[in-house]
Amino acid sequence: MSESRHLLSLSDLDAEALDRLLQRALRYKREGSPPVLAGLTLALVFQKPSLRTRVSFTVGMTQLGGQAIYLSEAEVGLGTREPVADIARVLSRYVDGIVARVNAHRDLELLARWASVPVINALSDQEHPCQVLADLLTVLEQKGRLAGVSLAYVGDGFNIAHSLLLGAALSGLHLRLATPPTHAPSAEVVQAAQALALRYETGGQVSWTPDPREAVSGAEFVYTDVWTSMGQESESEHRRQAFAGYQVNEELLSLARPGARVLHDMPVHRGEEIEAEVIDGPASLIFDQAENRLHAQKALLVELLGREEPLAR
Repeated sequence: MSESRHLLSLSDLDAEALDRLLQRALRYKREGSPPVLAGLTLALVFQKPSLRTRVSFTVGMTQLGGQAIYLSEAEVGLGTREPVADIARVLSRYVDGIVARVNAHRDLELLARWASVPVINALSDQEHPCQVLADLLTVLEQKGRLAGVSLAYVGDGFNIAHSLLLGAALSGLHLRLATPPTHAPSAEVVQAAQALALRYETGGQVSWTPDPREAVSGAEFVYTDVWTSMGQESESEHRRQAFAGYQVNEELLSLARPGARVLHDMPVHRGEEIEAEVIDGPASLIFDQAENRLHAQKALLVELLGREEPLAR
């Protein structure tokens, strides 16, 4: 088999590849997708629970003519029941691609190192690239473009924030992050995003502030995420205190551009990081965003498994 292509991070794409994926996703959403992956099988190796990620990859693979097999942590035991390298090499003999939802990003890197089939990051403690593909698709649908569109992210500078930084740089978005100083995004990822924007001359801009009002002021989109992610439950009370003042509510949203839309990757903790009235109100694109996981991931699966145009590395 030829050298595999992986998507562990949005930085595995270049600006052209990202645009190609999003345009393909738009086409699939409008026109349906052909069964171009007939006869292929995808393994879903999940250490964490999932609704949107598991269902969208399973349905997407089915709609493309292939099939998906779900493997829970109890069945696989990445690095516990068996070494990650052994799992990667065994699965590569059976399936055509591996989608992995893991605790530690290093396990993804090990899977990719030893697998002879493509490996896709379905969430790690470092990034969530598939979610941000859907986020960018949602903004593109609304605006008809990404370059120059302003998006404010309010909350935790964790995996979603990291992927948004890289996605903004590659697409030309103007991203303003607002997080508590104690939960700021990785400086290394911020620098990588700035370097990508310069390298591909997209006009993408990324910045950070501790002030959510400053970030949201004049923004066309306002994005938030849970304050306590899976695996951080023991920090819940500390995080509620740290993020007090970072809730997306009608008052904060009033500072955004008139007609601004609201995004959230779900699951939502109603009344915590975002008011229920905002989730269910006219500004919300949250359920469109969830649907777009399906279309964005189908485009990605065809890119990686369909042997079409190669992903830039």
